[in-house]
This record gives sequence, C-alpha cells and structure tokens, in this order.
Amino acid sequence: MTGSRDEALLQVNDLEMHFPVRRGALGRNEGVLRAVDGVSFELARGETLGLVGESGCGKSTTGRAILRLIEPTGGSVSFDGQDVLSMDARAVRAFRGRAQIVFQDPFSSLNPRLTVGTMLEEALKVHGLGGDAAGRRRRTGELLELVGLRPEHASRYPHEFSGGQRQRIGIARALSVEPEFIVCDEPVSALDVSVQAQVINLLDDLKTELGLTYLFIAHDLSVVEHVSDRVAVMYLGRIVEVATAAMLYASPRHPYTRALLSAIPRVHPGDRSQGDIVILEGDVPSAADPPAGCPFHPRCPFPGKDDACRSSVPPLELKAPDQWAACLKADPS
Repeated sequence: MTGSRDEALLQVNDLEMHFPVRRGALGRNEGVLRAVDGVSFELARGETLGLVGESGCGKSTTGRAILRLIEPTGGSVSFDGQDVLSMDARAVRAFRGRAQIVFQDPFSSLNPRLTVGTMLEEALKVHGLGGDAAGRRRRTGELLELVGLRPEHASRYPHEFSGGQRQRIGIARALSVEPEFIVCDEPVSALDVSVQAQVINLLDDLKTELGLTYLFIAHDLSVVEHVSDRVAVMYLGRIVEVATAAMLYASPRHPYTRALLSAIPRVHPGDRSQGDIVILEGDVPSAADPPAGCPFHPRCPFPGKDDACRSSVPPLELKAPDQWAACLKADPS
C-alpha cells in the first residue's frame, strides 16, 4: 500500500485482471495477458487521484474492475468499508448508486435511440430516485442545468449535440444517482482541445459543489496536473510511482515518469524547466509476455541499471514524504 489516507473511501489491494490468451482453431489457452498485475492504492474522500500511463497499460481496465463492470481475477476492493468483490447482485446495484463512471467516448456511451430525458429518467427510475414521473422530469431538468445545458435539451437525441455537450450529458447521467465516487475514464481525450478545459473545469466545480471523489484516468500528464491531488503512474499493468501532484511534477523519481513528463509539449523548444528530454527506446513489452525483473528495464535510460533490475521486481517504496516509486535505483532523499 502507498500509505494510509485519512478517511479512505476506496482501498484497492493487489488488484489483478488477467485474460487468457487463446490461439488456434480450437482456441487453446496458451498463456495469460496480465492487463492489471497487482495494483494497490487508497483514495480519500473528496480527493482526486490521477491515473496515468501509455495506452494499453491497464488504466481503464483498473477503473472498470473497481466498479465490477468486469470481474477482477484477484485482489480486493473496499468501498467505505464494504468488500466490493464479494457483493451479490443486489449489493452491487446499491454500490452503483454510490460509484459511477464517465466514459471516454461521449457518443458510443449514449443510446442513440433514446432522448436525453428518457436516458436520465430511466437511471432515476432504476435506482428509485426522483419520485413520480413528474418528479423525475423535474430532476432531469435540474441535472442538465447542473452540467451547463438547458432543461429543454431533454427532448433531443445524442446526435443533435456536439462532442462537448454529449460529454456533459454523460456526466449528468453519472450524477443522476447521486454518487460519492466517479471514475472519469479519459473523459476529455475524445474532445477538441478548446472544449477540454471547459469539461475539466466543470468536473472540478462539481467536485467542490457535490463533495465528489474522482479516479481521473488519462494519458495526458498536462491534463492530470490541473485536476489531481495525487498522481499514480502505471506501466505494463503495475503502478510504478505515486506522489502528490506538486511533488511528482517537480521531482519525479521513476525514470518512466520522467519520460512521460519530458513528452509534454514545450512552448519554447529550449525550455529546461521540465528537465531534460528523455527518449525511450523500443516498444512497450507485451502484457502476455512481460520481461523478468523490473517491467521497465528493457526501455530504461537510467545509466545505473544492473542485473538486479533484470532479475528483481521492485516494490513500491517510500522515496520521499508521500512519494512512492517502484525503482531499485531511485534513492530516498
């Protein structure tokens, strides 16, 4: 674990999501793809934890496994003291009233055959919220206003909205059941840059107004910097660094984190405020055939890597106050 958080709402311990690799006409099982491979973290009430990494590192799978949209193959998830993975169907429904998700693609996540009002009212009805039909319609108008739309938009279909407006509808749907915790699964990556800031500001305002807790999943560190209290960096199914946002951006300990930060576009090419540019060689290894030892060692630019890096899987260790890194060569300060 990466330290005890005050008033922890969510606790994730050694979460695993392994998928069988099948090949051939008979679909023989020839191995395991370790999409999530022993992820642990805690999330305090009212906190935003940014979860970042390259595409395919297991970020979205982690978020969906926590909500049991897919069933984890190992580990434990505790939400407000309740064991999420042992819940029956009835308990899972109650849990979904407290924990929701905003998906990456605001178009494919909305039913094109239903009006916005019908979608929102359906969510209210399933969870027994909003009272009678008139109450649900009134609540639908309130939700749309809450996300910056108008009540009359309830009669429109998803294709009649822009991408940014559709994402606002997705946020309204998540808020309809009055959750405490929301997984934001790359909520702005499919939007124009000009719209991203508007949606990020909306999420930030809603967090303050409604007392929400976020797991904010993204691959863009420049986006995560502005919304997160802490940041967890994933590589090949594992968390390799966790720190407060200020500390991680100012003094990253893991070489992979340094590489991600150096990839943030610079206004001036010669600007050294973000540190030296780090160029990684090679491709991300396959999660079906990860390297022995540190999963990052085949691409690691650190000059001091040695045989220990190739043979030992480094644990997350405290390197500085509230900063953890899984690197044998990242010395504590």
